[in-house]
Amino acid sequence: MSEPSRHAGFTLLEVLVALVVLGLLLLALRQGVAVGLRASDTQARLIAGREDLDSVARALRRLVEHMDPGTETEPARIDAGAHAIWFPTELPAAASALAGRAVDAALLVNAGHELVLRWTRRLHAVRLDAPPPVQETELLRGVERLDLAYWRREAAGGGRWTAGWSGPDIPALVRVRIVFPPGDPRHWPDVVAAPARERPHE
Repeated sequence: MSEPSRHAGFTLLEVLVALVVLGLLLLALRQGVAVGLRASDTQARLIAGREDLDSVARALRRLVEHMDPGTETEPARIDAGAHAIWFPTELPAAASALAGRAVDAALLVNAGHELVLRWTRRLHAVRLDAPPPVQETELLRGVERLDLAYWRREAAGGGRWTAGWSGPDIPALVRVRIVFPPGDPRHWPDVVAAPARERPHE
C-alpha cells in the first residue's frame, strides 16, 4: 500500500493565512466602494450647484438686458447701489408665470443670505386703491453678498466702473458678482450684461 499524501488537506496555519488575506481584500473593497460613493456624491452636488448657478446667471443677465430705458417724457427710474439695485424690467421665464410682464424689480441679498428678486407689477395707470403687492422670488441660497458695478461713459470717450447709479439714463453695462461665504466651494464668473438702450418712439 502506498503511503498517504502529506498534502491531502490544509493546515490550520494555511487556513488562517487565507482568512487574513480574504479579510484584507474585503476591507480594501469596502474602502474603495466608500470612496467611490463619496466621490459620486460630491460630483452630484457640484453638478447641481453649477446648474443652479447657470440658471441664476441666465436670469440675472435677462433681467439686466431687459431693463426698461423709459421714454423721453417718462425716463427710467433706477436706484442702484454697490449691493442692491431697483429698476424697471421684465420677469424672466423662471421667475413667475407672469414671464415677460413689466415689473419694478429689486435684486438684493436678504438677512437670510438669500439672493432674492423682489418685484411688483408695473401699472401704466394710477391706482386709487392699495398698491400692487410686493412679490419675492428666491434665486440662490447661501450668498454672502451681491457686488454690483455700473459702466459710466465719459464725455471725452472711454468710461469707468462706478459703485452706484441714479438718474434718467441707464448704464451702458452692469456687472453682477455673487460672493459666497469663506469656505464655500461655489464660485462663478461675473455676469456682465448690456441693457437695451433704445427708447421707444412716442
